[in-house]
Amino acid sequence: MAPTTAYSVDFDDTVAVVTGASGALGSAAVERFRTAGATVCAVDVVAPDDEDSLLEPDSKTHFYEADLTDERDVEELMTAVVDDHGRIDHLVNIAGTWRGGDHVEETDLEEFDLLVDINLKTAFLASKHALPHLQDSEGSIVSVSARSSLEGGEGDGPYRITKAGIRLLTETLAEENEGTVRANCVMPSVIDTPTNREMMPDADHDSWVDPAEIADVMAFLCSDGASVTSGAAVPVYGEA
Repeated sequence: MAPTTAYSVDFDDTVAVVTGASGALGSAAVERFRTAGATVCAVDVVAPDDEDSLLEPDSKTHFYEADLTDERDVEELMTAVVDDHGRIDHLVNIAGTWRGGDHVEETDLEEFDLLVDINLKTAFLASKHALPHLQDSEGSIVSVSARSSLEGGEGDGPYRITKAGIRLLTETLAEENEGTVRANCVMPSVIDTPTNREMMPDADHDSWVDPAEIADVMAFLCSDGASVTSGAAVPVYGEA
């Protein structure tokens, strides 16, 4: 599926924090918010990967290294962003990972804990420590759930559980901050990245969604065009 023309949004004079910025979707979000005029604080535990990443530092893009599963790191991160740039207007929670594998009775606790930490705890902690600043700016949060979180399935239960948690976290944030901070999430299926193509060489890649298309939706959800939308879980899986 070819990328569509980007929806026009204006993020001039705003500051966006993008977690998981070194990956394919994260770097696409960095590029989208930067193109719209935002100062982007790109956050990850590792430096960008040349194969999947579109992240290119410039005067509008600033990389912050942080362990988003560590509360002290997250608190210090948000403080540093505000010290450096004066505010936070958008939080884009993309940090996450996928694991498939065994049925519940055969799943190691370490595997379950890893998915909870990376997929759900990171979004919880980033939201918790960004919220006071987002409340000041009447800003927005957009997170990444998954199409598969809508139902149970065989072999990847812990992943689905954590992504369902993102939807409930989103609804909770929207309810608790009604009229102040908007919170929404997107639900992708298979994203068209070099890594996914390598893992699934025989799949129908033409049906997969380009990261830039998902980044367009995330930017729209943070924009004034979605000012009446909060607590939504938006499908972004196209024909996949």
